[in-house]
Amino acid sequence: MPRPYDNDLRRKVLAALAAGKGSQRELSQLFGVSLGWVEKICRQQRQSGQPDRVEQRHGPLSRVDAAAQACLLQAIKERPDRTLVELQRILAEQRGVRLCIAQLSNVLKRLNLRLKKSRSTPPSAIPKPLGKSARSLSSVSARYRRSA
Repeated sequence: MPRPYDNDLRRKVLAALAAGKGSQRELSQLFGVSLGWVEKICRQQRQSGQPDRVEQRHGPLSRVDAAAQACLLQAIKERPDRTLVELQRILAEQRGVRLCIAQLSNVLKRLNLRLKKSRSTPPSAIPKPLGKSARSLSSVSARYRRSA
């Protein structure tokens, strides 16, 4: 993705427009930028009132502050085998921060904590996939039938 133009170039183009040194089209050719960019910075200056580029927002701030992180770490330190649902409930009760399981999982990843498998959990009902060298019995019997 290309870098944005410097604020210095924005100010020069806007100053030339304000001084009446040409139209937007003429100034775009003079400064070597697109007409759309000149139109965009003029519109942005009218809306914001400032010639400089408006910084982008990258989503809302996290509701999990340092105190909530410390609460999570303390709960995990007390009992390392807590589930995400238990951690979610603790965070809601003690800090008043309500998170979905996915957000809580992302917070734990940012804290470099990983989910550990419990040995007391029953094994999965889904069978493990066979290796590349293993053959299913049905395909062996079909091959055997063809050759016989």
